[in-house]
This record gives sequence, structure tokens and C-alpha cells, in this order.
Amino acid sequence: MTLPRPEYPRPQTRRETWLNLNGPWQFAEDPQQTGQEEGWVDTDLPETIQVPFCRESELSGIARTTQCPCVWYSRRIEIPENWSGQRILLHFGAADYVTECWIDGASAAPPHRGGHSSFTLDLTESVSPGHSHRLTVRCEDDPALPKPHGKQRRTNQNSGCHYVQTTGIWQTVWLEPVPLCYLDRPRITPQVDAGAFLIEQKLCHPTDTYVVEATVKREGNPVCTVEQKVQTESQATLWLPLPESDRVLWEPGAPFLYEIELRLLDADGVHIDRVESYAGLRSVSIQGHRVLINGKSIFQRLILDQGYYPDGLLTAPSDEALIEDIRIGMQHGFNGARFHQKIFEERALYHADRLGYLVWGEFPDWGPEFQHDEAKTINARWIEEWLEEVERDVSHPCIIGWCPLNEQRPQNPTHLAELETVQRSLVLATKLADRTRPVLDGSGWIHRCPESDIYDDHNYEQDPEKLAAHYTDLKNFSATSQGSQDNLPSKGKPFMLSELGGMVWVEGKEKPDGAWGYGSAPTSKEEYIDRFTRQCQVFLDHPDCFGYCITQLTDVFQEMNGLVTFDRQRKFDPEALRTAQARPAAIER
Repeated sequence: MTLPRPEYPRPQTRRETWLNLNGPWQFAEDPQQTGQEEGWVDTDLPETIQVPFCRESELSGIARTTQCPCVWYSRRIEIPENWSGQRILLHFGAADYVTECWIDGASAAPPHRGGHSSFTLDLTESVSPGHSHRLTVRCEDDPALPKPHGKQRRTNQNSGCHYVQTTGIWQTVWLEPVPLCYLDRPRITPQVDAGAFLIEQKLCHPTDTYVVEATVKREGNPVCTVEQKVQTESQATLWLPLPESDRVLWEPGAPFLYEIELRLLDADGVHIDRVESYAGLRSVSIQGHRVLINGKSIFQRLILDQGYYPDGLLTAPSDEALIEDIRIGMQHGFNGARFHQKIFEERALYHADRLGYLVWGEFPDWGPEFQHDEAKTINARWIEEWLEEVERDVSHPCIIGWCPLNEQRPQNPTHLAELETVQRSLVLATKLADRTRPVLDGSGWIHRCPESDIYDDHNYEQDPEKLAAHYTDLKNFSATSQGSQDNLPSKGKPFMLSELGGMVWVEGKEKPDGAWGYGSAPTSKEEYIDRFTRQCQVFLDHPDCFGYCITQLTDVFQEMNGLVTFDRQRKFDPEALRTAQARPAAIER
């Protein structure tokens, strides 16, 4: 049987032995949330679903899009006999929102909260190699609960920028055997000036003296090997300097990735664990109003990518689909994307890494009302899940900035303080988690955090001359295009217009009911390309602007302002839009 999404889900922490659990699972909906009382933790369920696709998607085999606050999954798992003497880990790429697991009716671990972040459960005490067990999963996803939900709708109808929701499992699930003491995900930090990599390698469950060995390879050939003895610590810190002749930078459009092999040995030198990873030698820094990549000012020509698919919704139908979306962006002249209102799966970042595509890491934060009685709950939930994302993705060279919030605005002026607390908490937490990248406090609308490294705005003004008039002085700018007077001024921070464009174009001009975009729709392809070109030129020619982000890569349901259709058919000659962006930007000159 061919499994859906068969590829290994974590390209930066690869092991040879694993068991993909995608494919058919038993399934049941639990609208009254009575399944646990009725004994569903250890029984057959009536329907069949194809994991990792959510119940609302066509690829799940169910395609039921009405709201349901709770769903259940069940299947048999066969634990290979040769996994004896090892820990057995159960990994979820993502499951929305509160996920709880049972093995043969017994709870396997406390529930995990977070609809977009990856997580792992240790099943060692719950399963036996050489035996079959029932794995049962319950996902509670109440649409009314204040939580990060991105663009998922909270009613049974799409509207505006809100699309069909995702309930339950929506990324790959897999089992993996590891040693009793094993290597966790490595944190790899490039040091461009020194021509080196800093690797912080955590050990899980150490009980003795160990040696951690790291080897950097260039095109398969070792260029540096370092080892460290670990006695009482649970982490090794390894400095790997590269020979000057073997230092190749990772750059947008010209990526170079080093292979990294990590090995764990016991006190007698016996090999215990091995993980394969990779890294890029790349730096991100700020110099005045410029954002530098490897010390060079590179204008960020970004496209908004929401990562929705007609048949899989938030889940890409195939690995090739992830690659194709990056190819579409690059063909149209973009050197990167805002991965917007969704924590993309790790393989999307892997392909961006190897194709040299810049990415702003973003959080699916839409939804909260920053009222006093909710603020503390929102703050805790947001920080918990956001830091899980940062920790997961911090070693990807494609990510050149973090953006934990998008278009937040207090529902009432008295709630501004609550929003400010959430915004500042997220920025400070992000900076503690990663000191190597800039952080944007909130994309568009409200900027209330002095510690934010970046300043931006969203503006869908269609007239290029009026658009330009709004941004004459970016060194003393206050983002008031959305009518807010609550912003702190930019004070010379690097500036980008992180949302603009959004023009509707429907081939044949037969605009479906409910289809929309921003501003007046062009009357011809020629008018579209002319307006696109002149809007880009406003910021390409601005000496104090380091980038823009065009809305958007694809149509998404009723929002038909993509450069390609929802099913990825080209609307325009990519070369025309590529040419519009090809000139060197003022900030690059």
C-alpha cells in the first residue's frame, strides 16, 4: 500500500529507522464530547479517514466541513521486535488543537495543547516490541476557544479572509526507536565571520559519561570533526571551524548546504545514536535602516503564501506541491515569502533551504479579542506554542526573521494595554529564544514594542502615486494607514511594506459570487501588470525601504487575488512580473 506523504518529516533531524503511520485510521466525530465516557479510548470507531489529512479535506476521504469540536482516531500499531531495548517515540507533525493519546485504553501522556506545533510522546512504558497495540487519539478543537487559529473560520461559512477550518491531525504521524539516551534535535547556529558552526546538542535521559561527535561535510567529504565529553551535563556545545578553502555561504538564489553528522558514543567508545542534519553558513544583521544578509543589503521581494490547497486544505497533498509553490514564487521574481498565518511543515522549510528562498517565520495568531478577562490566557497559550515553533525551526537558514503577531488591534481602546503586554511578551521571549534574527512585533496595524527590530505597514492603496505619497519619510514614520493612532514611531528602524497589492484577477472576467480582493480590479492583464510594476517600483526605488510583500501567491477559496489560481494554474506570464522586480533596489545600490 502506498502511504500518503511517505517522506521523512524532519529533514534536519534524520534517523534511518522509523515507521510512518499515515494512511487509513478509524475515525469518529464527537460533537457532544461524550466519547471518553462511552469508552472510545479502547474500541473500534465507525468511519475511516486518511491521515494526515483533516476531516474537512477531500483527501481525508470524509470532506465534512461543518464545525465539530471533537474528533477521535484509532488504529493498530505493530511495534517491531527488533526495537527491543530502545525508547519508542510517537511524533505528531501537528494536530489541532488539544491532543490526547491512549495505548490499549490507558493514557499515554498528558494532553498537548497547540494546533500548529510539532510534539513527541514517549511510549516506552506503554508498548512492547513484537506486539500489537491500539493507539487512540482524541483531538478537541472548539472553534469558540480563544486560541491561535490563523485563517480558519469559526462558523460554518467562509467569509472575508477566513477559510474552511482544520480539525484534528493534519501533519504526518510516525513512530521512531531511539536509544535509552539519545540525541535530541540539534540547534545549529552559523557564525559567518568566523567561518564556523556552533552546535548545541541536547542529550535526552543521560545517565553516564558520553561523547558527542559532530562532523561537517561538504558534498559528502568531511571538512571538520569535533567531539566533546559529556559527564554531568545534558548538553554538548561544539564549535566547528571550517577551513578557509571550504567556506561557502548560503545566499538567496545561491544556497549551499553543509551536511552534518552527529554521533553519540558511550564511555567505552561504543556507538549509541546517530542523526543526520544540515546547515547553511548565513548571517542576518541590521545596519541602520538596512537588513543585511551575509553583510550585504538585499532587497526582500516577498510574496504572501498562506499554504492552502484545494484538496488538502492546510496539508500539502504531496512533497512536490511544497516545492512547486516555491518554484512559482521564484518564477515570478520573488526571492522569498511570508509563510503567512500558519506554521508550515518542516519539509517546506527544507525545500526553501535548499532552493535559497527567504522566509519570515510567522504564527497563526488571528482570533483573540484582547479583553482583560482573556489576556492572561491568551498570553500563556501564545507564548507556549510560539516558542515551540521557534525551537523547532531555529536552525533553518531560510528563516531570516520572526513575526509572532499579525494585524492585531484592540477591540476597545481600554484593551490596548493587554495587547501591548502580549506583543511585548512575545517579542522578548523570541529574542531570548533566538538572538540571531530580527523580530517584528506585529505585522501591520499596531506597533507597541520598543524592542521590535523591524517596522512595517500594510497598505492596499491601488494608485501607485497615492501609495508613494504615504511613505515619503520612513525614518520618522508612524503606521497609520489602517486608521490607528496608537503606534510608536519607527525611529529609523528598517522598514518594509509587508502587505500590498491584492488585486483580483479572474480569467475571462466571469467573477464568481463572493470572489474578492483589494481595491478596484484591473480591466485587463496589461493593466494588472502595469499597476503591479508601478507599485513595486515605489519601494524598489525608496532609499529607506528594505522590502515588500505582495498579496498573494495563490487564490484561496473566495479570495481571488493570487498570482496563480487555487489549483496553481498560472494567470500571467511569470516573466512579466519577474521583469517588474528585476531592477536593483535603491537600498541595494
